[in-house]
Amino acid sequence: MGDIEAPNSNRPRQNVLLSVLPSKEFASSRKGMLLIAEVALSFVSFVCFAASTAAAFVTVPLLEFLAALFLLFAYSTKFNERFKGFLWPLMDFMRCVSASIIFFIISIISVSKYVDSSSKAAGIFGFIATIVFALDFYLIFNELAAFLKQGGGGGESNEEPSRHHDGLSDSDSD
Repeated sequence: MGDIEAPNSNRPRQNVLLSVLPSKEFASSRKGMLLIAEVALSFVSFVCFAASTAAAFVTVPLLEFLAALFLLFAYSTKFNERFKGFLWPLMDFMRCVSASIIFFIISIISVSKYVDSSSKAAGIFGFIATIVFALDFYLIFNELAAFLKQGGGGGESNEEPSRHHDGLSDSDSD
């Protein structure tokens, strides 16, 4: 009744929510779109596996969903620039390689061994996730190879390969 702060009570909550979401520049970049696709496909695959008889495979999409969500948060908030001790591109590369291999294997098993429709849907979304993760590790590999060819691996620079411009522009030609 006599609450003075009632009209402005939603403002801090909206600011906190907007700070967690990726920026428009990052979300429209190539890396941002790939990470958003990885998060979405991993989550849909997780839900399909949880509803299917192939529920033994539910762990892989859940772990990949959480890893992709963490990297989406880290890259969009520039969290990776604060911690230079980690090799972020290499961590991202290894995550994508392992995810694409494991998603491919469990997708083949769920499509061929299980007969229910949710297992088949999980397998189809797993195949699509395999393609997205493979595309991501291919692009990361090209960036790392170009960085090493330029002599970036010699220790004279602590800069990560093209992370500062990959999140802001989409005009790179590979």
